[in-house]
Amino acid sequence: MDEIDVSQLTEERPAESQDAILKAILEAIVYITDEPLSAQQLAAALERPLDVIQRVLNELVEVYAKPEHGLSIREIAGGYKMATKAEHHEAVRAFVKKLTPPLKLSLPALETLAVIAYKQPVTTPEIMEIRGVQGASVLKTLLDRKLIGEAGRKKVVGQPILYKTTKEFLVQFGLKDLGELPTLKEFEELGRMSVSESEGEMASEAPQAELPLEPETPPDTPREAAAENA
Repeated sequence: MDEIDVSQLTEERPAESQDAILKAILEAIVYITDEPLSAQQLAAALERPLDVIQRVLNELVEVYAKPEHGLSIREIAGGYKMATKAEHHEAVRAFVKKLTPPLKLSLPALETLAVIAYKQPVTTPEIMEIRGVQGASVLKTLLDRKLIGEAGRKKVVGQPILYKTTKEFLVQFGLKDLGELPTLKEFEELGRMSVSESEGEMASEAPQAELPLEPETPPDTPREAAAENA
């Protein structure tokens, strides 16, 4: 991110006015960026103390948490991101469905992603053993979508590649870290990725399931234990 000289905008202004300008700038930056931005990144780019940036970000989070706002600013995958509130997803989804056909993600892809999320790092043979079916094309789709990535090789005969979830996975599922993984049942209900499977995927494994278009916040229910080595 290019450096921004905020001092020129806040020079010779009262402290409250400076905070208001900084808050507006941070709000605009979080709004226009696709990737979550950390407080450290924002502080470096704006050339402001980290504690000041963190305080103003916390104020923004509180402001957007009020019921009159349909958007929220949340800490996701180590950074801050603006998104629609979970309680409004049904209304937003119903509206969006009237505009465009719903996007789909196949059940085999979601099942494979769940296995990797909860068992990572895990190899292809281990994934196939758990699912009981072949799934090379599904694995390739998840790699192409950057939802999973390689995590080295397992030190066994053949040294198979290990796979783990990525930062993009956290972003798509609205998770701060792997400690916020939902229960397996919730995971199957939270397909928030606007992803379409490639045509080469095995159609014989299972029919496709319609999934939401917008990222949702996992419901406030008890979480199962996070993945091994998370």
